[in-house]
Amino acid sequence: MALTNFIPEIWSARLLQNLHKSLVYGQPGIVNRDYEGEIREAGDTVRINAIGPVTISTYTRNSDLGTPEALTDAQTVLTITESKTFNFQIDDLDKVQQKPQVMDEAMREAAYALRDVLDQYIAAMYTQASTSNLIGTTASPKTDILSGGTNKSYDYLVDLSVKLDEANVPEDGRWVVVPPWYHGVLLKDSRFVNTGSAQAESRLANAVIGQAAGFTVIKSNNVPNTTATKYRIVAGHNMAWSMAMQLAKIEAYRPEKRFADAVKGLQLYGAKVIRPQALAVLTCNVPS
Repeated sequence: MALTNFIPEIWSARLLQNLHKSLVYGQPGIVNRDYEGEIREAGDTVRINAIGPVTISTYTRNSDLGTPEALTDAQTVLTITESKTFNFQIDDLDKVQQKPQVMDEAMREAAYALRDVLDQYIAAMYTQASTSNLIGTTASPKTDILSGGTNKSYDYLVDLSVKLDEANVPEDGRWVVVPPWYHGVLLKDSRFVNTGSAQAESRLANAVIGQAAGFTVIKSNNVPNTTATKYRIVAGHNMAWSMAMQLAKIEAYRPEKRFADAVKGLQLYGAKVIRPQALAVLTCNVPS
């Protein structure tokens, strides 16, 4: 489709860039890519091996040890299920009528769009968290984040942390992803901001997300929800889930029946929750 709104009168030297959401679920601190391997096409698999627990017994002096234990193993298969593409063109006339390099900006938009779809794909895997690590449910979300003048936003982060403690999840590297409204409620809680640290002062000044209840707190508009209710606030460790991804192909070409430059790309990926106990989920509604 030609960019028909580009009328050759006075052309700006800059393009107005789109407003983008922060993409967080696909970043290294949230999801691991330890088992990525080599991916060529959808349907490829990455096999993840695990060793079962080792039995400890009591040693008796001058006695023989028992028969060596045969370790059990388990294998989890991560399948590359997703194939996402983009394909756009820029008409030759549009290129000569303007100063800025539209192709560069279009490529940035395509890259962002691919990452946004991936981000939402990973976020949707909250459903695979251990059932013992759930606070609130889709049927009964927590509705008391602000109730009777009491701010419980920080309390629920503590509760998520306890769930992970009880599952023996390492404390170092824990994260929680919250929607903007939840971050706003946290900023009204003195336990979140009144630490006397430079980091807390930075949050008060420009709303930079920091640390709370043992988590690195991250803000995102991709937090799963049901029509602006029942937000699934996921906390965990990047050992919980793994992703494998490859930008398989990107090609520039000239469409046969157009005077235009075109670019198409193909991205392949898959993800899997491999340690459900390393995820905890709070389901809650926006305070009324």
